[in-house]
Amino acid sequence: MTDARKYGQDFDLLEKQDPEIASILRAEVKRQQSDVQLIASENFTSRAVLAALGTVLSNKYAEGYPGKRYYGGCEVVDRAEIIAIERAKQLFGAEHANVQPHSGASANIAVYAAFTKPGDTVLAMSLPHGGHLTHGSKVNFSGKWFNIVSYGVRQDNELIDYDELRDQAIRTKPKMICSGATAYPSLIDFEKIRTICDEVGAIMWVDAAHFIGLVAGKAIPSPVPYADVVSFTTHKVLRGPRGGMILCKEEHAAGIDKAVFPGIKGGPIMSAVAGKAVALKECATPAYQNYAKQVISNAKSLASGLVEEGMRAVSGGTETHLALIDIRATGVNGKVADERCGAAGIVLNKNAIPFDPESPAVTSGIRVGSPATTTQGMGTAEMREIASLIVRAIREGDDASKAAAIKSDVHALTAQGDGHPDRHALTDLEAGDGLLGAGHHHLLTGDRGQLLDRGL
Repeated sequence: MTDARKYGQDFDLLEKQDPEIASILRAEVKRQQSDVQLIASENFTSRAVLAALGTVLSNKYAEGYPGKRYYGGCEVVDRAEIIAIERAKQLFGAEHANVQPHSGASANIAVYAAFTKPGDTVLAMSLPHGGHLTHGSKVNFSGKWFNIVSYGVRQDNELIDYDELRDQAIRTKPKMICSGATAYPSLIDFEKIRTICDEVGAIMWVDAAHFIGLVAGKAIPSPVPYADVVSFTTHKVLRGPRGGMILCKEEHAAGIDKAVFPGIKGGPIMSAVAGKAVALKECATPAYQNYAKQVISNAKSLASGLVEEGMRAVSGGTETHLALIDIRATGVNGKVADERCGAAGIVLNKNAIPFDPESPAVTSGIRVGSPATTTQGMGTAEMREIASLIVRAIREGDDASKAAAIKSDVHALTAQGDGHPDRHALTDLEAGDGLLGAGHHHLLTGDRGQLLDRGL
């Protein structure tokens, strides 16, 4: 019988009933355990969160909010949502929380719906300088429905140009100003943005999807005291289930709730709401705070290692969980680097850098992140080794035999398990479970041979 802790509940039943899907799950476990996972927006959630996701809560339709549902029989699931709301408010010091959004993008749609109407001016970070699709991309609803004015980073230091931001705000009088990004490695000065918002009478919205887990772990300053509204995903550094959440001032609570339901969605996914509650409890522990700090240390180590190998870190390095790397010195573009690293078992993504001469489909850079490797227990020494592997893959990966040798070295690293020096920071927290199941290194050590014997 298969140990369900590795694959989720009732895996034996799934394997018997639908071996095709079960085989995909096995293959994905193998990919996650063997390759180095450096996508900045990915992580390995805990066994407890996964358990909450795979429950009968998925059966319940619960349109509305606790105590005000459109269906009967919600008195039990109400309790799960109330717990999630209270944990979110306590963890982040927020006046109000909405835990129903299905994703970060849907949370962002709700923010637009609550504070603006189509055609209004919104000031947000330029996509080529690190902003997100929902911050004004012409192919996204935000760029189609709203008058998006963009600000960016300075060319000399690649940090947000707050003078430009203020000038744009005074000139265009936006209804809302968005801060937050998907590829910006430095901290954001929320106090300065609050001042600008007050000066022009704009709503201050922070899209904290990428860094909210670092806020939860008290590793970086929080935007909550400054912002009118904060939206985020729950599955990045926060290490929860895939989903979204919104925090706001009490004066905006009714507007946000109405925007979420019935504004942009029907019933919430109650199993996901329960999973969010579990993750929030995990985030309130000292062990998670240690994890968040280690995520930053690991990102710094990885960036430094790449710089030492001849690449350039955008804005001089990182203060968060991700680093943006200019790889032009290698003579290889981001698209090719992404492909070569992937073939060598290193999972990252090509990414535009500020003032990039290449197209978004090609790019001059790569983005790397440390949340997942840190959850696996890796520390700064491993990140230096990973930096070396990345450089080898980019420079030598066009040779199939060399790519295979690099991949072998990658898999040797991920198999080290207890060799990770910083693993002690995670041992007392189930949220430190690596990959898909019990024990934060259960797929790196211990049961690995047994899994491979099964063809995983």
